[in-house]
Amino acid sequence: MDSRATRLVAQLNSGAIDRRTFVVRAAALGLGTGFIGAMLRSGSVAAQDEPTKANQIGNPAIEHITTTDKGVIRFYSSWPLTGSYEQLGGDAVEAIKMALEDYGNAAGGFAIEYQALDDGIAANNGGWDAGKESENANKVINDADAMVYFATYNSGAAKISIPITNGAGLAQISYANTYPGLTKAIEGATDEGEPGIYYPTGKQNYMRTVPADDIQGAAGANWAFGQGKKMAYIIDDNSLYGKGVASVFDIKFKELGGEVLGFESYDPKATDYQSLMTKIADLGPDILYMGATVDSNASKVLLDLRSLLSNDECAFLGPDGLINQAFIDGAGDAAEGANVTFAGFPPNELKGPGADYATRMTERLGHSPDAYAVYAYECTAVAIQAIDKAQEKDRAKILDAMLSTEGFASLLGGSWSFLPSGDTDALTMAVNRIEPNDEGNLDFTFLEAIGV
Repeated sequence: MDSRATRLVAQLNSGAIDRRTFVVRAAALGLGTGFIGAMLRSGSVAAQDEPTKANQIGNPAIEHITTTDKGVIRFYSSWPLTGSYEQLGGDAVEAIKMALEDYGNAAGGFAIEYQALDDGIAANNGGWDAGKESENANKVINDADAMVYFATYNSGAAKISIPITNGAGLAQISYANTYPGLTKAIEGATDEGEPGIYYPTGKQNYMRTVPADDIQGAAGANWAFGQGKKMAYIIDDNSLYGKGVASVFDIKFKELGGEVLGFESYDPKATDYQSLMTKIADLGPDILYMGATVDSNASKVLLDLRSLLSNDECAFLGPDGLINQAFIDGAGDAAEGANVTFAGFPPNELKGPGADYATRMTERLGHSPDAYAVYAYECTAVAIQAIDKAQEKDRAKILDAMLSTEGFASLLGGSWSFLPSGDTDALTMAVNRIEPNDEGNLDFTFLEAIGV
């Protein structure tokens, strides 16, 4: 260890610098992650004050324990990390890493380690694969040190892994799953037997920090109708998520008195959608609602819509599966004016601790973080505080502590608690419009908060 590294470690041990500063400077010196982790886990380091960011969110009544003498607890995540998901998935991984650093990579007397798994495959343009998700979930449940599984991004993938983790009594928490049927039954929007079919033990082990689509789809319909849109055409990518949120929009829009001119699934592998858009244009809707994720050729759908109908003729509204840079990049100029709902706010609209999070993530990534990544940070805080409460390497006790989360001060403002279903009681929802930013590049701009 050269003199610069020795001096850096001495500064850390004396409290002259905090853990986050140590990690940044150590990385700049080219010190390996193994060495950095060892220094963070050392007794003298663990005894210092709590990281300054650790008390800004979550339940302030829970004492954070930074000693690491009890051993190691491991976290895993599983979602797509390549192709159309490279930034989306990668930003969420970095949010988890930053949260762990903020908490000193420790909780409840244990050192916390983290491994990011990829459930995507190249054949799906990086999108999730059932075989990969099953493989990942089985890998995690067979690791005796694994106490929390951050999974998944895609709701369809969650259908694969929840029964696996449920059988092992392992806590599974998602930062992005929004399909209602994973936790609740909604007439007309979820399948028969849901959600019970995913929990073979009969005990809830899954939770999510993001509101579900029964809230998002209804809020989107309220907003559209309130904007004077009375005739909608609805399409979806035939995925669990896309069809689910589109179905809720359909139900609510009709309840409000709107007319649905058509509701159908499109083929996400098609090369163009001119014939579909011609049919839609002939019917003359004033809004097109699309339930889809970015990897389902959503950008091409919007491109073909705009080749026939302008924003003035037919507004576009989509759900949070489209609130990412890849959607804008794929559609180009055709993306301008498109509206996307999201259970929260874009990074540039966050306040207080949320704004601090967004600033630090932007510095870390070199770009504004994906809107969903904030929920990955909060998932990590939930897990850390649960381990601080349990103070044991016990899956059942950590799971119970996570499910009992309440009064959680959120980076999005306000606070939330988990319901018995594993859903958050938060109802934060907003509409964002794709418009040129100050640099002239298309970006998501907060339009307004909306309600169910």
